[in-house]
Amino acid sequence: MRGWDDLYPLPVPPSWVPGAAVGILSLHFIQKLLFPYFWADLRYLLKVFTYGLRVEMYRLQGRVVSVLDKFVKLAEKQPHKPFLIYEGTIHTYRDVDRRSNRIAQVFLQHEALKKGDTVALLMGNEPDFIHVWFGLAKLGCVVAFLNFNVRFRSLLHCVSSCEPKILVVGADLLGTLEEILPKLQKDVSVWIMAKDSMFPSVHTLLDKMEAASEDPVPVNRCSANNLKSAVLYIFTSGTTGLPKAAVISHLQVLKGAAGLWAFGATSEDIIYITLPLYHSAASLLGIGGCIELGATCVLKKKFSASQFWSDCKRYNVTVIQYIGELCRYLCNQPVVSG
Repeated sequence: MRGWDDLYPLPVPPSWVPGAAVGILSLHFIQKLLFPYFWADLRYLLKVFTYGLRVEMYRLQGRVVSVLDKFVKLAEKQPHKPFLIYEGTIHTYRDVDRRSNRIAQVFLQHEALKKGDTVALLMGNEPDFIHVWFGLAKLGCVVAFLNFNVRFRSLLHCVSSCEPKILVVGADLLGTLEEILPKLQKDVSVWIMAKDSMFPSVHTLLDKMEAASEDPVPVNRCSANNLKSAVLYIFTSGTTGLPKAAVISHLQVLKGAAGLWAFGATSEDIIYITLPLYHSAASLLGIGGCIELGATCVLKKKFSASQFWSDCKRYNVTVIQYIGELCRYLCNQPVVSG
């Protein structure tokens, strides 16, 4: 009597299948041994390629979606989510959007700014740096970030080289302003982030902001026509001569802002920014990256090695930025329990 196997014999795999299986397993072990991060690197490259493809599609369709546009949409989508935390004070996405609207309205009423005009910004790390930056961007202005560590001749060179219509100065940098004011070009209108001015020719900004409307300015003022058009000037440090302005386009801002996202950060992360905002690492990768994610950032007035880890613990920081020697300073800090 014939059995079931005789009636229905099991299929025999082709002779090449065992060899192929052994080859695949061998390649897997070789990859694990010699290229352990291959798949992680591939996923990263695919993310970068996908982002670049999306930006290119915007360009081909004639759409220019800037980082500022993304921020405004986030202010509508998640108005109560913290955007900035500064010295324990929370500034939500809506707070920053409305305060930057006030600044835009002040300059719209008191200055004959045209779309594409340059405004220089001399401020330290504080929320109003971002408010002024965004407010001027909403008017379609190019904002020049000035290094507040640069003094007199070099600072005057930076101001004159970018030919601003306006110079906005932080309240804690009035001493620097006093140094350069006599030599400053007469056609530059100077504003300080204060309610009172000790300089007769200098305008005050804080008092006018309190009376200004929170309504957004006309959309056509801030809408970008070209991804390659200039939006920022960021100056070199001047270690090999006088500082030089790097022209930053909308496209470069978008690429910088995608950095944290490309490396796996999410909207749930809390980003700690201790670097100066006039530096591209803090402004483009840090603030821009926070906007790209829809996340929260903790802004520090200046880097402090002794307060760094306690700040991270206090604010539940999950992402930090560093350049140069910053990590060495942190590693040299004494171990603190708890």
